[in-house]
Amino acid sequence: MAAELRGIVVYGTTWCPDCERARRLLDGHGVRYEWIDADLDPAATAQIQRLNGGVRSVPTILFPDGSVLTEPTNRQLLEKIAAFPS
Repeated sequence: MAAELRGIVVYGTTWCPDCERARRLLDGHGVRYEWIDADLDPAATAQIQRLNGGVRSVPTILFPDGSVLTEPTNRQLLEKIAAFPS
């Protein structure tokens, strides 16, 4: 799967404060990402659950190397994005 992934994908919802915080952080650092609203895309919910052992947790952030952060702190997210080009 990682070979197919071209960028960062953020699965979230518009009502989730942690999702909005993660988006503000990514936007503030000029990080390009694809936003997928899990409330509007049933396939996204299935992907979130697959990535999180059956749990629907947002934000779930998928990185180009196939790694995942779920509900990361700002520090965790900053450390992770430092490893990827914008």
